[in-house]
Amino acid sequence: MPSKVAQAIQRGHVLPHLRLSTLRPMTPHPDPQAGAAVKAADRAHVFHSWSAQGLIDPLAVAGAEGSYFWDYDGNRYLDFTSGLVFTNIGYQHPKVVAAIQEQAGKLTTFAPAFAVEARSEAARLIAERTPGDLDKIFFTNGGAEAVENAIRMARLHTGRPKVLSTYRSYHGGTATAVNVTGDPRRWASDNGTSGVVHFWGPFLYRSPFYATTEAEECARALQHLEDTIAFEGPATIAAIILETIPGTAGIMTPPPGYLAGVREICDRHGIVFVLDEVMAGFGRTGKWFAADHFDVTPDLLTFAKGVNSGYVPLGGVAISAEIAATFETRPYPGGLTYSGHPLACAAAIATINVMAQEQVVENAAHIGETVLGPGLRELAERHPSVGEVRGTGVFWALDLVKDKATREPLVPYNATGEANAPMAAFAAACKKDGLWPFVNMNRTHAVPPCNVTEAEAKEGLAALDVALSVADEHTA
Repeated sequence: MPSKVAQAIQRGHVLPHLRLSTLRPMTPHPDPQAGAAVKAADRAHVFHSWSAQGLIDPLAVAGAEGSYFWDYDGNRYLDFTSGLVFTNIGYQHPKVVAAIQEQAGKLTTFAPAFAVEARSEAARLIAERTPGDLDKIFFTNGGAEAVENAIRMARLHTGRPKVLSTYRSYHGGTATAVNVTGDPRRWASDNGTSGVVHFWGPFLYRSPFYATTEAEECARALQHLEDTIAFEGPATIAAIILETIPGTAGIMTPPPGYLAGVREICDRHGIVFVLDEVMAGFGRTGKWFAADHFDVTPDLLTFAKGVNSGYVPLGGVAISAEIAATFETRPYPGGLTYSGHPLACAAAIATINVMAQEQVVENAAHIGETVLGPGLRELAERHPSVGEVRGTGVFWALDLVKDKATREPLVPYNATGEANAPMAAFAAACKKDGLWPFVNMNRTHAVPPCNVTEAEAKEGLAALDVALSVADEHTA
């Protein structure tokens, strides 16, 4: 029997431009016995992150390709999460897989103190694409370590202890990175001694500044930052770290002039400006880096995820000439055993080349402008549960509400258990119709691979259309 999505397309009960959407390909051959074995071993031995171990039921994944993955029961899912927003070129791209295999046959691993071809070439390709003079690359194993090292560099460069970051942010799960994080995942590890001060960033839809226009929100957010700096003491602040476009916290594109204003404030007070592009970078927003939308160059830029589509763990810090000069004759006191791992760097080289050759960044911009943006806004017009649509490229969020007029979130902040039932029901409806959603608090994000096709994006919109009807049941 056709899924609800297929039936809706056939009846014409979805957005008109979705009727041409192709349905999912044939599902792979089921093997429930193998799936049960994988699940049993997982439950016996794997300790999962951010989870109460006895309350989770991880899906056993049998395989993945492109924008899809499937389980051992033969259920196929369109991945509107890109893993954790990292498979920017989708799963199992043959050119990247081949590059990893070739590097493994040539030089599987080597210590970071040596010059290695894959490491050098990956750094060169990244530096070619970073804004301004961010031409030196310090490699890490992921985004959290990139943030840790960027903050360490800023503190050593300035000789100051404090770091400012926004409440609506996520910067990683390691010691310093989780403290500069603003969302509730910080709470369990925040002992108030990390030298981190949080402030409010701009977010007009839920403005903490009672603003009614983008211009007001920008001006008031910058004044709030100025006031925070004044009361903390400018000479105590090493860095301000911002996600260029916050990701997990809600994909809130900053208003025009805000990032340029932060840049000016940092320059005036001798504060290092750090942009976290771990999630927003490498094509996600329709530009190589989200900073390119705002014509702003930070002093340090952190990256990971999309740099090699997550095929082998890799992250890093792109460093300005001024900060690099600090460590020209003074040793930098930091390093990682696997910094610039050859397999990871080979995957990065292949990924960046694929993105250039196949115009993946341009595709992300095109899909955002012509399919996701218009489609999500049409869904918002028809569904009372959608309060706001935000995003660019293949980086979008739907803010789900109980009441459009009051903007009351569909579920309370950091809701769990029964309080989170409306969002859980929405997510279950997505999965039932073959869409794997990115759900966080009262939001669902549309973040497919950057090379998602128009047909796949429309298929995802059709599934969201059906699932939002479930969310609508919980509105006022």
